[in-house]
Amino acid sequence: MIQFGQKPIHAVIFDMDGTMFDTERLRFDTIRQASVELTGKPIADATLIGSLGLSALRAEELAKDHNGAAYPYQAIRERADELELEHVRRHGVPVKPGLYEVLERLRRNGLSLAVATSSRRAIAEEYLINANVLKYFDITVCGDEVVNGKPDPEIFLRAARDLGCAPDSCLIMEDSENGLRAADAAGGLPIYVRDIKPPHPDIRARAFRGYEDGMEGFLHDLRQTTPALPIPKLTDPFPDTLNEAKVGIHGFGAMGGGYLAQIFAHWDGYTRPQEIIGVTGDPVLRELVNSFGKYTVRYGGLAFDQTIDTIRLIDSDDEAAICRMYSEAAIVGLSLPEGAIRQQAPLIARGLLARHAAGGDDLVILPIVNKVHGAHFIRDVVEAALRAEAPDLSDRIMAKTRIPETVVNRIVSRLSKAAVMRQAKIKLKIFDELTRPAPAPVEIAPEMPARLTRSAQRLHEAAETARALDQLNLVLYHSEPDMALYAEAGAPILSRLRQIHTVDDIHMVQMIKNRLWNGTHAITAWYASLLGHDTIGQGMSDPRVAALVDRLLEDEVRPALLAEFPAAAPLLPGFAKTFVTRCRSSFKDTTARVGRDPLRKLQRRERIFGTIDMARRHGLSSDALEYGAALAVLFALKAEAPVKECRKIQEIYAQTGRIEDVLAYDGSYNGAPYPGLDRKADGALIRRITAHVAALQEPQSDHWDWPIRSRHESAISLPRKSIAAE
Repeated sequence: MIQFGQKPIHAVIFDMDGTMFDTERLRFDTIRQASVELTGKPIADATLIGSLGLSALRAEELAKDHNGAAYPYQAIRERADELELEHVRRHGVPVKPGLYEVLERLRRNGLSLAVATSSRRAIAEEYLINANVLKYFDITVCGDEVVNGKPDPEIFLRAARDLGCAPDSCLIMEDSENGLRAADAAGGLPIYVRDIKPPHPDIRARAFRGYEDGMEGFLHDLRQTTPALPIPKLTDPFPDTLNEAKVGIHGFGAMGGGYLAQIFAHWDGYTRPQEIIGVTGDPVLRELVNSFGKYTVRYGGLAFDQTIDTIRLIDSDDEAAICRMYSEAAIVGLSLPEGAIRQQAPLIARGLLARHAAGGDDLVILPIVNKVHGAHFIRDVVEAALRAEAPDLSDRIMAKTRIPETVVNRIVSRLSKAAVMRQAKIKLKIFDELTRPAPAPVEIAPEMPARLTRSAQRLHEAAETARALDQLNLVLYHSEPDMALYAEAGAPILSRLRQIHTVDDIHMVQMIKNRLWNGTHAITAWYASLLGHDTIGQGMSDPRVAALVDRLLEDEVRPALLAEFPAAAPLLPGFAKTFVTRCRSSFKDTTARVGRDPLRKLQRRERIFGTIDMARRHGLSSDALEYGAALAVLFALKAEAPVKECRKIQEIYAQTGRIEDVLAYDGSYNGAPYPGLDRKADGALIRRITAHVAALQEPQSDHWDWPIRSRHESAISLPRKSIAAE
């Protein structure tokens, strides 16, 4: 039972044509064609529209009233049935947008469902099976099974009786005037969903609820009535039922393919999008995913593989395809590096222009960027590109484009191209072996008719191919198991998505993640790499790395965040525990990947130095953070050429040989001014970090053990004054 419009509802009865399926227009076309074939002239539109909602007998009477007693309506209808079935068998039943989610929400919330249609059972069942919705309905009542057609209430009374429900606890979904009259006369609660012909206002007024925007309007209200599903368990399956939505992922790297695709595949838990469109510049990845039609994300810590299907990748150079994606998608995830977002902004702007030209709805661009205030940055660069492309439309388009701030709660890594290619070769060999022609035909029951025997043989062959395809799980990403994505509240679609937490104060969550995870994660990678470990998991088995992580979290980062954001107290223990658990099992997450681009991570108010500022404001220690900054510099200096992300630090140091010049760099980086430390205001901090670097560079230095010993004794004498005094 649900409460709808303050009424307790136990069942819903659906008309079929014009309500669930957009078949009235198709029916008009086939009757016109059949009339031309049998009489030489089409049937008049007035006759077609007047027959909406009538039984076959009443429709025949109307046709003969308009065309004469000799008009062969029954033969025309039979021929129209043939034409209509040919069309739906070839092209599928035209399903009304929103229907699948409506049926899923009703069924999963315990309601009984029935179909009550004027169509004959043979037609009705074929349509219901073809559209894959027969499974939702407890009973079906058809036009050839009742004496009196609509507007007589007989068909609805019988449906309610067969469901065991009183009519006044049944919603009755109808699109026609006669259907509404029948529903009202039955004592049910008529729900009007507009199709071709609106009812007379007096009849329309009898509806309990009316939706001029059709089934989608009813779905909007139903969503308010039925519960949102909670964050899924990792092993929860994706919904079986596909809805009409398409979604886009601009940037199909680790986070796009290994995280955003999973968020979209879980969708709201009731249904999922019919297609996920990913954008990539990698031709090998594109060819493999499009050929396999799916790929797999592996959660090594749980030995669990999760397959993403209904996926199609497009080329990042294919402007027309990308504009189409922005025009058609219900939501677009954006997962690109900062520099790539600047470069792609004009293309995003043209995609938004294409959406505007097509009359598209408001669009949410969901950013997955490793940057505090990343959404603000994206909005600025996209708006600037729009002003350059179409200054007169930019304000209007940006007003319809929502870009919420987000916080990512997942660590994902992409397999190397070599590892993917090794997999692909093995899987394709397996496929070739499994799809070799059978040595002998499959035995078919001799009593089957010849036509069915041929079909059964083809089905056996198709089933063998399907079984072979099921084994082609191409693993592309390794991921940690945490599920939720935090997003700024305000966009209705985000509050529906099952794997997204919408929050009002996203800045606090951003800061916790940026300082507690991102900074600590980078320091962990630098330290582990310098100690000779290839992965984060290997590094965490080293007591020196584990001691540094413990000190960072427990003594410095968490206390600073708690002092800055008292409301974060309930979140901090869980974030810290999750981080450590992840790091200990991250044997596929390389220190080279996590530690890349140390100069970007050493910006003045980012990650490490931002947390040091926070500690300074509250008179707290930042010794381990300063040690981490020294590790960043050493990681870059020791990186083997040509690691382009470390090259800038190497170039700066090569010019002067001074660590101070690296830390206080204020030139250009990635096309933008770089905010390094201030030589005067941060002088003491610079000297302490420089002393750490010098101590670590000494031959046979015991300063590599500093995290273990630093709580009990000072390994070196660092020039410092109290943080409070700074």
